[in-house]
Amino acid sequence: MDLKQQMRLLAERSREAARALAKLDAGAKNALLRAMADGIESNAEGIKSANAKDLAAGRDAKLSPAMLDRLTLTEKRIAEMARGVRAVAELADPVGKTISEWTQPNGMRIQKVRVPLGVILIIYESRPNVTADAACLCFKAGNAVILRGGSEAIRSNLAIAEAMSVTGLPPQSMTVVPTSDRAAVDELLKLDDSINLCIPRGGESLIRAVAEKSRIPVIKHYKGVCHVYVDREADLDMAEKIVINAKCQRPGVCNAVETLLVDEKIADKFLPRIGQALTDRKVELRGDDTTRRFVGQAKPASEDDWYAEYLDLILAVRVVTGVGEAIDHITKYGSAHSDAIVTRNRATAERFLREVDSSSVFWNASTRLADGGQYGFGAEIGISTDKFHARGPMGLEELTSYKFVVIGDGQLRE
Repeated sequence: MDLKQQMRLLAERSREAARALAKLDAGAKNALLRAMADGIESNAEGIKSANAKDLAAGRDAKLSPAMLDRLTLTEKRIAEMARGVRAVAELADPVGKTISEWTQPNGMRIQKVRVPLGVILIIYESRPNVTADAACLCFKAGNAVILRGGSEAIRSNLAIAEAMSVTGLPPQSMTVVPTSDRAAVDELLKLDDSINLCIPRGGESLIRAVAEKSRIPVIKHYKGVCHVYVDREADLDMAEKIVINAKCQRPGVCNAVETLLVDEKIADKFLPRIGQALTDRKVELRGDDTTRRFVGQAKPASEDDWYAEYLDLILAVRVVTGVGEAIDHITKYGSAHSDAIVTRNRATAERFLREVDSSSVFWNASTRLADGGQYGFGAEIGISTDKFHARGPMGLEELTSYKFVVIGDGQLRE
């Protein structure tokens, strides 16, 4: 059987699984999710062993430290995966929920009811915890899922999927594509008769390639060029903590800050202290001319730096005349992911929150909080920078569609 036939068979079996999943009630799904969490924990050593092989191959391939961090599964991260699965089991099941209902003048009752999407293809890179997050969220929403991770994590992904393949789970409910051949993705993206939605997660080049090739509807999770703007009326102690957290807590993820904007009125006070604090934490700074007057260690920033998603300990810094110029900068260079303002002025903050058109906007909080778990969704499928049909952290409801249930007693169209 050639690759094209293999991917066709995989998709058709996933579609059969989706029909079986749609029949499971919330209690059955939650029991299976808890068993999956147990499976992850009981197979932790096997997962770590598979991950160690991926890491060794990644080091041989000269992956960056940030990419290796994304790939690494520690005991803590494996435990967090299991907790995330259990958290999804505790969430309300969206399937079958009545979104709205009304009665027409002719007595016909209409209900708008949530239903599963069907089969979802997830294409992602590096982070093997996405395997568990995506599988459990798709499952809880009644969908079968096809998981195609990056070649750098294939052993980890297969080990996680095997640990989650518990007794009672309909066959092919969650399938990791067992080959790293890129042609497999090209074949899957043609199967719009069997796969209902594609969600790519990874670098911009991957997402653009998927969007260009796919016959299947795609929800795009483009790059995270996130900003923190420190306003002239900011609490500078708070601002320093937020910037350090947003840049340094985990720099290799999409909600880490990549550009710092500072109001010119406080540049002389704030830039030297934040520059030193970031340098102490091994952050490379790239600044405009004004920034470099106050932060001598900053390198000159180029035009490309304002567009850059570094995913590393690098930060672009620019001084602006105020909130208006900060908003203009974000509008031009940002990626509509997550952007924050630090200020004590409510009117300034409300203008920023209103005019910055990103999937998440923050006032006096770190962009690192843009996350399904932090928003109370349980594990997330990713952060959509699209506006259709989902935006921001995608939880269970974003993995469903709806249908109209119409109840009558003999009504006819006149």
